[in-house]
Amino acid sequence: MSLIDSTISFVKDQLKTAEGGHDWFHIERVYRNALLIAESETCNIEIVKLGALLHDIADSKFHNGDETVGPKTARIFLERQNVSEEITNHVINIIENISFKGGNFDKKFNSIELEIVQDADRLDAIGAIGIARTFNYGGFKNRTIYNPSIAPKLGMDKEEYKKSEAPTINHFYEKLLLLKDKMNTQTGKKIAQERHFFMEKFLSQFYAEWEGEK
Repeated sequence: MSLIDSTISFVKDQLKTAEGGHDWFHIERVYRNALLIAESETCNIEIVKLGALLHDIADSKFHNGDETVGPKTARIFLERQNVSEEITNHVINIIENISFKGGNFDKKFNSIELEIVQDADRLDAIGAIGIARTFNYGGFKNRTIYNPSIAPKLGMDKEEYKKSEAPTINHFYEKLLLLKDKMNTQTGKKIAQERHFFMEKFLSQFYAEWEGEK
């Protein structure tokens, strides 16, 4: 079995009970997005594939906010697969630096492979899929869909963002609508523009229905 096939098998097993927006199908979509973006970039495709497959192997949201679980889990797996230290470290750096974290997180590592995987992950957070994932997670956390008296809070630091229990609609303004302007690659920017427009249309319809106008 190839390294990529082994990684796919490992990730599927690890995420078999994951919340619907962070399950294997999320990983598969990010993987496909990453391969599409990589076609237009000069990069190490093996690192892109491994980074995409392992980027959410243990999301801190589901491990009491512990951001070390994912990198540790990925490192143990890669070392057992006899992956070189150079590639292993690169993949770990992708996992540690990919997250949005309120939008005020300064990456401590940069590479084209990280930019590709980060764009691929962010694309899955916007558009139709992004809307579905947002409400799925809101339901998982038993959050209110919308409360007009609770305004979105912009400019949150990482800890505020992690602890937020705001209505699901607020998440569009606190993250989703900000992602278009945070894309790294030209392919990512182009796709993000289309998905961003779709979210704006959705919100317009949502508010109209909320007010009984349609």
